[in-house]
Amino acid sequence: MRNECWGVILAAGQGRRMAEATGGEAKQFLPYRGAPLWWSSARAMAASPLVHGLVFVFPADRLEQARLEALALDRKDSCGVPFRFAEGGDRRQDSVRHALAALPDSCEITLIHDGARPFLRTALVTKLAEALRESRAAGVIPGVAVTDTVKETDPSGFVLRTPARDALRAVQTPQAFRLSELRDAHARADAEDWNVTDDASLMERCGRPVLVIEGDRDNVKITNPQDLALLAERRSPLPCCGYGYDVHAYGGNRPLTLGGVEIGGDYLIRAHSDGDVLLHALMDAILGCFAGGDIGRLFPDDDPAFDNISSSVLLDRVMTKAAEAGTRLTHVDLTVIAQKPKLSPHADAIRRNVARLLDLPLDHVAFKATTEEKLGFTGELKGIKAVALVSALR
Repeated sequence: MRNECWGVILAAGQGRRMAEATGGEAKQFLPYRGAPLWWSSARAMAASPLVHGLVFVFPADRLEQARLEALALDRKDSCGVPFRFAEGGDRRQDSVRHALAALPDSCEITLIHDGARPFLRTALVTKLAEALRESRAAGVIPGVAVTDTVKETDPSGFVLRTPARDALRAVQTPQAFRLSELRDAHARADAEDWNVTDDASLMERCGRPVLVIEGDRDNVKITNPQDLALLAERRSPLPCCGYGYDVHAYGGNRPLTLGGVEIGGDYLIRAHSDGDVLLHALMDAILGCFAGGDIGRLFPDDDPAFDNISSSVLLDRVMTKAAEAGTRLTHVDLTVIAQKPKLSPHADAIRRNVARLLDLPLDHVAFKATTEEKLGFTGELKGIKAVALVSALR
């Protein structure tokens, strides 16, 4: 398909300025959210519906190692687009030129991004690609207004002039370009031995128009040792939620149990495990908080190992998986839908037991029971339903 847009992730720098602070590791390879820094940029870039593929540029001496790591990360949490790889050069512009050579013939637009800008938002990627397609510019770049007064000085430090601040922009990446024009510009720069700090500067030097659109102030680059604090700050857990639903029919041979509390009575449950419909809904909701699948896959109903097993035991296994995924529950809201039996006499016991099982304060566990006014599956006393909403931090 022609007219494709591909992203380029530049991760070939040596990071000499930060070597002491990082223990010698190049900044783009620092760990962030369980992966190297450059992976965050790749995920944000690939999430744009306008991006069809990515080219990663890594240092020559770790190209193969980084390539295998990128492929492994993609198998674990796929970006959904194809990857290509290129060897970094001595200068940033050499790395870009190598990446341009690796792009497929189907590519007409490319977005060049520094792998040390891990806070990239997908919305900016899409906005840049759309702006380039809709404009007559050779390139579109993001910029933010300069808030400090800027002075131009001579080599001795004396002020030469003060540019008008409202006309200045601090430029970021990614930068979007028409591929054919960017390739021509890099060929000229190589032939005439130019040195430029970004691709927009190169296009400007070639006399090609570059449009600046509004950037994102959070899209900062990890450049100095003090910037490492930004990575720690961004590790703050984010809120998430999960929803669970389960249903069991009456007419079986399991005594009715809800939230680990045996209700008993005349309404027996048809189930492979103990049939605790409330804990089953709760487990699916917890799994939803970290995209952990569902209990049907984790505990198949045709596996003899789970025959009449206590759902409290299964819940403990789900909680272990949640902890391994860095998920901490903060609140649960549970509802059982049943025409009979009457559950209000058991409400406090259910709530307290669920709070115990989840290690949550009692006032962070809500439990309700309702009927469907004698309508449908539960109203006709065919069975029982439960829904669960879980809030968590991850």
